[in-house]
Amino acid sequence: MQERYIATVDLGTSKLALCVAKITGENVQIIYYKERPSAGIRYNCVFNPKKAAGPLRAAIAEAEDELQIKITQVVVGLPRYNVHQETASAKIDRSDPSMLIGEDEIASLKSIALDNYPLSDSSSEVIYGAVPQSFATDDFIGSEEDVVGATSASLSGNFKIFVGRKKAAWNIDIMLNDAGVALAQAIFAPIAVGEAVLKEDEKTNGVALVEMGGGVTSLSIYQGGILRYFGSIPFGGKSITTDIRLECAFDDTLAENIKLAFGACLPDKLQTMGDKVLQINDEENGTYEHLGVKYLSEIITSRCREIVNAILYLIQESGFADRLRCGIVLTGGGANLANLTNLIKEESGYNVRVGFPLARKFSSDGCPGIGEAEASASVGMVLESASDPFLNCIAETAQTPAPETVQEPVKEQEVAPDANGQGNLFSKDQFDVEVGSKIVKTPSNGKKRAPKPPKPPKSDKPSGFKIFWTTMGQKVGSVIEKGFEGTLAGLYDDMGNNNEEK
Repeated sequence: MQERYIATVDLGTSKLALCVAKITGENVQIIYYKERPSAGIRYNCVFNPKKAAGPLRAAIAEAEDELQIKITQVVVGLPRYNVHQETASAKIDRSDPSMLIGEDEIASLKSIALDNYPLSDSSSEVIYGAVPQSFATDDFIGSEEDVVGATSASLSGNFKIFVGRKKAAWNIDIMLNDAGVALAQAIFAPIAVGEAVLKEDEKTNGVALVEMGGGVTSLSIYQGGILRYFGSIPFGGKSITTDIRLECAFDDTLAENIKLAFGACLPDKLQTMGDKVLQINDEENGTYEHLGVKYLSEIITSRCREIVNAILYLIQESGFADRLRCGIVLTGGGANLANLTNLIKEESGYNVRVGFPLARKFSSDGCPGIGEAEASASVGMVLESASDPFLNCIAETAQTPAPETVQEPVKEQEVAPDANGQGNLFSKDQFDVEVGSKIVKTPSNGKKRAPKPPKPPKSDKPSGFKIFWTTMGQKVGSVIEKGFEGTLAGLYDDMGNNNEEK
């Protein structure tokens, strides 16, 4: 069975994620996923294509080197902000009412609805995507599954379309050209995220999918198995980092690291953690500052409460607030913030869970990070684009294995006798030994192998801040450098976080 590859790029305000999947028939195997800081992107939109192309070019080169493939085109997610939804409809009269309605007629009806929809400003707006809402025949109104296979003299359909800025789509094309890759597909990511993290019963019974990214938090409401509403606000994890930076006079890097390591909502639920105090040392000036974990939580909670209330307002505006039987599913990078699900539950009264990519829809052996909430958009775009049987994002030659070379048998080397009449298998030029170090072989032609270039010196640790644990001003234990990455094992064991397990 022919193999093909799909490469997706999730353009975020804080990070850029590149994902590569191998498709064999209906089997989806994700073989590569890595994140790196993004540039030239604000509110999930590319505003500086040249700056944005740099990290993308480096991400593609790293993936090609690791996988030994050549990526020629990528699937990209469209912006989630500055998008508004409209309703479009279309109707066709069928020439033979006795013929069964087929999927090709559904696709044709959708094309007619999109082509005939009057954009208010076609010079600055473009349709990002469309979702069928209902179809009607001569006898009944139902979903796409209901009308396919039925008979009717006419067929009509209603569609929810999502309209965004044309300039944002242009900038993506310019960025990809600068990075040296083509655009395979542009996907409206919220539709794909729902495919990746939501269960079918949640879509049917009503659920609000909240995706909290770096610069944008989006809301997608499903009812009856169909996406019914979409909205977004220009606040996310980056807003929380900015609040910490401004309140504590830190730089962005330190504020982000402190948020990832010690950030949590609801300071009253921190228990013993609320008594902890961080000591931040400035090695350059020899000064230090103290930051209480409880005060840090108050800063974070204020911004998170604002974001949650804005999302709840959108839920009320949607008209589906009373029909969300399955509550709220929180996904995206912001879903990792401790106690955020508890805050949403307190403010809304809905049941809340964290949405991770559903493992039953793909395989990912040996691909770290792909099962986390921040990878939901990447997984969703892979699943969405995998339905196109002709899509292949790598060069055809990269899939063809190199022809096997037949090596000629090596002739036995004649050993010349030495002065004592004994044979020497290696001459002095062919084999040198450094006792206590390493063995160095030189080519048999007597020419010494060029010395390896020296390894670059290890970069010195930047002079900056160190963070010390103290309890009521008393120093305790370990030092965390400014470049802290990852999380502290068991950091929030006593925080009373009731978030569900992955």
